[in-house]
Amino acid sequence: MNNHDSRQSPETDSRLSELTLLYQFSNTMLSTIRLNKLTHLILTAITTSSSNLFERAILFLRNEKTGVLQGMLAVTRQMSEELQTVGDQDVLGSRWDISDEIIAKQRSADFCFQVRLTRIENDGNCPLINKIVSERSLCRSDDTRCLHCTTCRFIKPLCGGLFAAAPLVARETTIGMIVVDNPDSGREITSDNLRFLQLFANQAGMAIENSMLYNRIEDAHLNLKDARERLVHGERLAAIGEVATNLAHELKNPLITIGGFAGRLLKSLPTATRERGYADTIVTEVSRLEKMLAEILAFSRKPTICFSVCDLTDILQDCLANCATAFEDHNIKVLFSGTDRRWPVSGDAYQLKQVFINLILNACDAMPDGGHLNLAIEKAALEKKSVTVTIEDTGGGVPAEMMRQIFNPFFTTKHHGTGLGLAIANRIVVNHFGSVEVRNTGLGAAFTISLPLADYAE
Repeated sequence: MNNHDSRQSPETDSRLSELTLLYQFSNTMLSTIRLNKLTHLILTAITTSSSNLFERAILFLRNEKTGVLQGMLAVTRQMSEELQTVGDQDVLGSRWDISDEIIAKQRSADFCFQVRLTRIENDGNCPLINKIVSERSLCRSDDTRCLHCTTCRFIKPLCGGLFAAAPLVARETTIGMIVVDNPDSGREITSDNLRFLQLFANQAGMAIENSMLYNRIEDAHLNLKDARERLVHGERLAAIGEVATNLAHELKNPLITIGGFAGRLLKSLPTATRERGYADTIVTEVSRLEKMLAEILAFSRKPTICFSVCDLTDILQDCLANCATAFEDHNIKVLFSGTDRRWPVSGDAYQLKQVFINLILNACDAMPDGGHLNLAIEKAALEKKSVTVTIEDTGGGVPAEMMRQIFNPFFTTKHHGTGLGLAIANRIVVNHFGSVEVRNTGLGAAFTISLPLADYAE
């Protein structure tokens, strides 16, 4: 009897160690909902020497729409040794953690970069991929049906030697797979290793799915919040617009009358008299008020756009010519880049010119003692069919607390004006199916306007 108990003890110890490790893995995967950190934790945990499982791990996630397995991450043992143990001294109460610096280091590794460029089509020709995706079962590269497979053009070149792949399953669907091997030692992947990998992959699949679902909920919540803010903002604008329109119409006629009589007085009064100075002030202020009313009416009325193909380079050069006096008065040096080709857009050239002149003059106002104004036209980095115009100044930038309000109607930091200039500019760009973004550069502010290129643009 004692001999039997002695013979079972090593197996019992092995199972206990295995369960303890799985418990620690579970604690680790429950510690974060961030998908990026979670995937790094998963791969680092099974490659670290403290778990003594594998020397390298690769993660593929499956695109729900296309079925393509996209390489996401790879971690080697050399990159997993800085895993931190957090929690109680008792292993059942502890978990692993990883710093953002190590995550960045792992992600920037050459092998990880190579993996992220890998896409595996599930076209039914590869037995290994079929077994992973369709049968949802673990597979080794030395399985009989994989030995002579010539279609596994992606995983075999990455791993080189013997490897194993386990499906990540959630809600009876394969959401990805983990590929593991031992490239440094060439150590055999045992049946115990495979059994543990399967158990681990089951936990990892559920953790990744939960993280994805959480992120979708977060995105949905943010979209709903954004939609609510836009709705409230729209209702507020509608109310403001109605009041402003009525007020503008009521004030317009008296102002015209006042301005007309003041102009007559100005012409009839002698040049060097105090009364002529008073009349000149009245004419100037009436003109300013009429301009403000025109802006209010322009903002409140429904805009009409006459679309035609126009060139952004020509529009911006016209704007710079119109603002030449402002540049001289403020001692501003202008640099205009990106004019080596045509940038055709479909839109209303007059309204687009209004947008750019407004932004350029705002930049001049921000640099009363001189500075630099940089204009650049270039193709959008992420969307090849769009062009961006960046207007950057050295005027100190926009205060952080005002950044979210500058496109709101009637919000202004100037002592004069209606605060409608940026609101009108933003609306014009949006009506041209574009967008306006603002950021601080350290020296000043940079406004970037994105517009779709005309269909025949290169």
